[in-house]
Amino acid sequence: MNIGIIGFGYWGTNLVRNFANLKDVKLKSVADERAERKSALRSLCPAAEFTASADDILSDKEIDAVVIATPVFTHYDMAKKALNNDKHVLLEKPMVSKTDQAKELIELADRKNKLLMVDHTFLYTGAVQKMKSLIDSGDIGNIKYFDSTRINLGLFQPDINVLWDLAPHDISILNYLIKEVPYSVQATGVSHTNNGIENIAYININYNSGFIAHFSCSWTSPVKIRMMLIGGDKKMILFNDVEPTEKIKVYDTGYELKTDEDKKKVLVDYRTGDIYTPKLDTKEALAVMAHDFVSSIINGQKPLSDNTSGFEVVRILEASQTSIKNKGREVVL
Repeated sequence: MNIGIIGFGYWGTNLVRNFANLKDVKLKSVADERAERKSALRSLCPAAEFTASADDILSDKEIDAVVIATPVFTHYDMAKKALNNDKHVLLEKPMVSKTDQAKELIELADRKNKLLMVDHTFLYTGAVQKMKSLIDSGDIGNIKYFDSTRINLGLFQPDINVLWDLAPHDISILNYLIKEVPYSVQATGVSHTNNGIENIAYININYNSGFIAHFSCSWTSPVKIRMMLIGGDKKMILFNDVEPTEKIKVYDTGYELKTDEDKKKVLVDYRTGDIYTPKLDTKEALAVMAHDFVSSIINGQKPLSDNTSGFEVVRILEASQTSIKNKGREVVL
């Protein structure tokens, strides 16, 4: 299988390294507008061709699949052209910038019988897979809340706000772990750069069952925090992605509400038990994702991070953008 990669920046470099190492795959071409990146490609993957034009890859009849790792505003046009040229497509997150674009690409991929996949890399991590198994086994109980913090200092993006930049990771994890369909979204944010692009923002995602998800995103934090709390009525999970080894901790902690003759009083019993750290798969998530893309094409199977996953993330981001611009108004999905 011949693969072309468009975009050879920080993430594109990781993609090149992983696809170049896959069996039964030839990384034929890499495109980037910056000519100076040619020497970097030569040292990383000497067999791959370098071009400054994305169209060289999109129109190359020898290329079977295209990986698009460029700014989100370019995704729709490039993916559409790739699909029309009978190529499978892997898009970096977020999939596109509008839900109607996502729908159109999904329908086009179906008509062309081509795989359209989105790289939500975190779904392939040992940490997320462990959380999935803990939740599905019932070990955590009924999930009550999902609280995510993803903050750091920089990098300010010129075309998308902080939610479109940082939240796709955790929204994709939420949708993977929790199968209930969300009811509505509320979001607030602020731009400190006077360009209308929010650098701090918060999202609440509401569900009919009473489960709630909250996201805090910022480019202006003095510290880097990548933390997630998932609370069940039996146990609770702490996922700290900055932690080098013990990324997941499971707390045998909970509470119970007691009934009382005086209904105005709420009686709560708290339970604090052991904390344990499960062993995690240490395979590089991006390598597993790349293998999933290739094997899904070869075997005609549905990948873990499919286009429906990509669409649902865009749907929530689009609703959050509408809510922010309307001073936190609830947007029903």
